[in-house]
Amino acid sequence: MTFNLTMMPTTLDAGHLGLALLAVVLLILWLVKGNSAANTDTKAQPAAAPAPTAKPKVESTPKPESTAASKPAAQAAVQLKEITPDTALQLLSLLQQEARFVDFVREDLGSFSDADIGAAARVVHEGSQKALNSYFTLEPVRSEDEESRITLAEGFNAHEVRLTGNVVGKAPFTGTLVHRGWKVTEVKLPKLAAGHDTRIIAPAEVEL
Repeated sequence: MTFNLTMMPTTLDAGHLGLALLAVVLLILWLVKGNSAANTDTKAQPAAAPAPTAKPKVESTPKPESTAASKPAAQAAVQLKEITPDTALQLLSLLQQEARFVDFVREDLGSFSDADIGAAARVVHEGSQKALNSYFTLEPVRSEDEESRITLAEGFNAHEVRLTGNVVGKAPFTGTLVHRGWKVTEVKLPKLAAGHDTRIIAPAEVEL
């Protein structure tokens, strides 16, 4: 690391003087705190205590586990599980195979007309729909019609329903169902052969 000495101030203005005084005060407080802690440790050492006299044994009630002891268990409960990318790469490969999804997304569409983009989007849509229907079973999270008014009771599943807009207070909440949501009830991805490299989304093609 190099320092440009020409950038250092040659005169002390009010700002630099204030910073210097603040640094000195903090250093003094740190030294005083260290000395007082050392003196406290020295004074805290008691003289030799007399031999304890025998006392009647008193049964003590067991104390509840300390909060510190329960922290590791609580931390373990919120740890994120590690996810391998193989399944995501396999799905991306299937979308590329059925819908040329990666080709469409990676293409620069600036030079194409809206009609050309619309025609390509139709192919991507049909292929993506085929891939989803072949390997996944999808169902709506909510059975009500969209734009209908629904009421969420206390204790509703926050993973299935996301509140938007002016969220104030506690459940029950009454609002408009903007989107029914989707959930996967069954996954039927094909099995991968041993040694298969999932990073290859689509192999290069060479025509002979």
